[in-house]
This record gives sequence, C-alpha cells and structure tokens, in this order.
Amino acid sequence: MRLGVLDIGSNTGHLLVVDAHDGAAPLPAFSYKEPLRLAEHLDVNGDVSPTGVDALTTFTAQALLVAEEKGCEEMLSFATSAVRDAGNAEAVLAHVQQQTGVAIAVLPGEDEARLTFLAVRRWFGWSAGRLAVFDIGGGSLEIAAGTDERPDVAWSLPLGAARLARAEFEARPDEEHLRQIRRRIRADIARDAGHLLRAGPPHRAAATSKTFRSLARICGAPPSGDGPLVPRLLPLDELRRWIPKLVAMTPEELSALPGVSPSRTHQIVPGALVAEACMDIFDLAELEVCPWALREGVILERIDKLGIAHVP
Repeated sequence: MRLGVLDIGSNTGHLLVVDAHDGAAPLPAFSYKEPLRLAEHLDVNGDVSPTGVDALTTFTAQALLVAEEKGCEEMLSFATSAVRDAGNAEAVLAHVQQQTGVAIAVLPGEDEARLTFLAVRRWFGWSAGRLAVFDIGGGSLEIAAGTDERPDVAWSLPLGAARLARAEFEARPDEEHLRQIRRRIRADIARDAGHLLRAGPPHRAAATSKTFRSLARICGAPPSGDGPLVPRLLPLDELRRWIPKLVAMTPEELSALPGVSPSRTHQIVPGALVAEACMDIFDLAELEVCPWALREGVILERIDKLGIAHVP
C-alpha cells in the first residue's frame, strides 16, 4: 500500500510518501517538506505564535493535497517536541483539523524514542546486539537502548538543537557562558544515564537526525549523494577538534561547510555540544549514522499492525 507520513517536527514539516509492504523495506516514493521552525515560533508564554499556527496550517493543507495526488491510501500524521511542549498545543491542532480536516496526533517523547529505536534496529538487524540510539531533533534529544525491537529504556530530554539555539545562542556566547551551557547539557543527560549504562555498554551505538548527519559530514563522512548504504561515522575525537572551530565561525562560514544548510547554521554549535556530551557520558568513541529514523519507525509499526490483522 502507499502511505503518507506527515511529520510535524520542531524544525521542519515533512510529508514522506512510501510504498509499504509486509516483509519489505519501506520504499520512498516522494518527499515534500517545508522549514516551519516551530521551535522558534514559541512566544514568551511557550505557546505557538499566530505566525507558527498559520505556517503549520498552510503546510498541512498542502501536504494533504500532495498525499492525494500521489495516491496515498492513508496518511499517518504526528507532531513532536515543539507542538508537544507548547502550552496551546490542543488549540493549535484543533485549528489545523478544522481548517484542513487532518487530525495530527501528539507523539510523546518516550514513543518518539521507541519508534526511532525500532527503525534503527530494523536497519542494522539483530547482529547489532545491544543497541543504543541517539536522536537530536529541533526540540528534543531522544535516547533509547535495548536488545530487542522494543528498547529496554527510552527517554526524551528538552535538548534539541533549535531549542538550545533559541535559548542560549541568540548572541555568540563568551567562554564562560559556553562552559555553563556545556555543564547544563551534560548534567541533564547524565541525570538518567544510569538507565542505559546499568545493563552494560552497547555493542553498537547509532545516531539519527539531520543534526547528526551534518556533524558527521563536517567530520569527513561521505556525502548523501553516495547513497544510504555507505557507512557513515561520527568519531568523538574528530568532533572535539571541530567544536572550537565551529564556535568561532560566522553563519556564512558555517553554511559553507559540507552538509550544513543555511537555515540550520545557528543549530550546528548547540547540536555539536549535545552530540559530544552523549558520546562522552556514555563512553562512545564513535556513532554510526543510520539513515532510518522516526518516520520509518512509524511506517514499520503500521506495517506490522497490518500484517497481524491479515493473519487468518
């Protein structure tokens, strides 16, 4: 069947159209996305601003048209951190549904981590053993680990790259402010690190998301044009060498780096600090970048349910 997956993220609205069949990998057929930047459209009260609501409504209406034109039988719609944490989330989604007819579900942080873990597990397979997965989104950081398709532990932290950029990096921080930011990030991650570490070190550690892909590319990983099957690594030592350079760069210099889009230059340094903290706290020399993430997890879970329903 052909499915549309509407992902309302903290940075981007993304409709992914896939051909999905039980027992087969989801095959991307079409992609439509727009930079909504909802994490940056929150007012002083933590509500999505009217500008953000209008952008979300317009994008959702257009995504519905695209899904219909591409022959989608079903559209799975969900929103992550920026909407999840907004004080007016219920009113925003009610407005979108009234205007477009699309009901967007709010995905809890733990479910976001769990579904991302499912996608990464399917990508690497059982040979990965005990698997740890890290995902830096615009609004949150998801961490999950386990030996099965359902993680033993999964949690979400408000350490997304766009959220940190908005809160801490509106102006270039001086050395002392940067030290304070690093300390807070590490304290937040370390607070529950024992959930993962208690079971021992993972056999394989993986990363998903645009932030990790950009950082890996900066650190020498192959470009996306080489295809999804090419291994891509983010080494901790290389990332550490790059962070002082990234902090010192102008937005123009950052946008000239491989894998960095101009709209995300302000998120590179906070994302790099979160990535470094994850690898340091969990004693990981490198992370392997996985091309599958949350959207694929949502698709795979839906396919699994369809498969169960068809069993006589």
